[in-house]
Amino acid sequence: MVVGGGFAGLSAAVRLTKRGVRVLVLEARGRLGGRATSFEDRETGEPVDNGQHVLLGCYTDTWAFLGEIGALGHVRLDPALAVTMIDRTGQRTRLSCPSLPPPLHLVAGVMDWSALAWRDRLSILRMRAPLRLARRQMQPGARAIAASPGETVDNWLIRNGQTARLREMLWEPLAMAALNQPPSRAAAPPFARVLAEMFGPDPKAAAIALPTRPLGDMYAEPARAYIEARGGAVRTGAPAVVHLREGRVGWVESGADRWDSAAVVAAVPWFALGDLFQGDTAPLEPILARARAAEASPIVTVNLWFDRPLFDEPFIGLPGRAMQWAFDQRSIVGGALSHVSLVSSGASPLVARTNTDLIEHAHQELLDALPTARRVRRLRATVIREPRATFSLAPGQPERPGVSTPVHGLHLAGDWIATGLPATIESAVRSGHAAADAISGHLVIESSGH
Repeated sequence: MVVGGGFAGLSAAVRLTKRGVRVLVLEARGRLGGRATSFEDRETGEPVDNGQHVLLGCYTDTWAFLGEIGALGHVRLDPALAVTMIDRTGQRTRLSCPSLPPPLHLVAGVMDWSALAWRDRLSILRMRAPLRLARRQMQPGARAIAASPGETVDNWLIRNGQTARLREMLWEPLAMAALNQPPSRAAAPPFARVLAEMFGPDPKAAAIALPTRPLGDMYAEPARAYIEARGGAVRTGAPAVVHLREGRVGWVESGADRWDSAAVVAAVPWFALGDLFQGDTAPLEPILARARAAEASPIVTVNLWFDRPLFDEPFIGLPGRAMQWAFDQRSIVGGALSHVSLVSSGASPLVARTNTDLIEHAHQELLDALPTARRVRRLRATVIREPRATFSLAPGQPERPGVSTPVHGLHLAGDWIATGLPATIESAVRSGHAAADAISGHLVIESSGH
């Protein structure tokens, strides 16, 4: 049984289903997707994601999951890392990494980037050694340490000779997108791990991928179809309670229904974990206490609809601004209207502001970056707040748990599990796969052909 219908829960359920286990997925909300979902805008009728989600070429588990459920065609992967950036002065430039062996492709791309002075470009060479260390640190039993646990991203980049301009144009936008926290607050080790995976042996690992369908259609419904076609079941609007007794899973309840289950994957966010269990929770108390103590980091998305298109690229970076990225939904997923999503990660300074304030601020930043937008009429605007979009990665935060627990038959999954990665889609899917693998090791699967 899997409790939670986001990337973590559905990836766990799909892997178990593939191995012959009949799975029941219970999702409390009325739709699948967890914190990566979509809904219909009431005025335009367009599907709107609850925040723009981006994948990378190095998301190996995510690609495997999407491939299993037949959803690879729902994502467009660029051939290499290529990003248009408009700095605070309005200068528009493009970082484009050529097809060279890593990390030479990044070095060559930065060396050719007109946004930077030569001093800034040359400073990228000082990142070769830290990136090699980070790659070695990924190996089992490795003693290499690319960044110390108490070090922030800012301190790590400065210590490794990265200039202020290169930090503003490249590293800070990457860090904010990956960590959902300002580099001055986020711990360096998760960022070093992200860079190690992005700029590893595969030149396509750093390539950016965008869903070409709303998130519900992109992965959630294909996963549901996969599970149900193989004898499993998926229920939405089904809040669950997991009863524990004598150090093991007892039963699971949802409304008037009750199921005995030998194994449960709790694929809920860290802030919902404590409400999931009843009964003998004492063995879980160290994990629950850490979950209660973990802080959150918000994301704010402002959606603006216009009477005509503003730019001809799927997305542009807006470094040095409150809204760090602008995504053209019409070119990504289609639609009759020009629809731009402006995203602010690590949005603690913004999340308490009024909708009117946020809309005007986001629109003004877009006008500053794209003066031609002054000739375009705004038709509609909405704000989406995710106050607990991700867990905090600030130094000193509680240790993240693994998928296994002291309760027999209970496993955890979610982007907040100790995968080594920050709160990304890939972290969620890796944890789901790891939970399924752990359960498979304890279950005897009896099905034809196995």
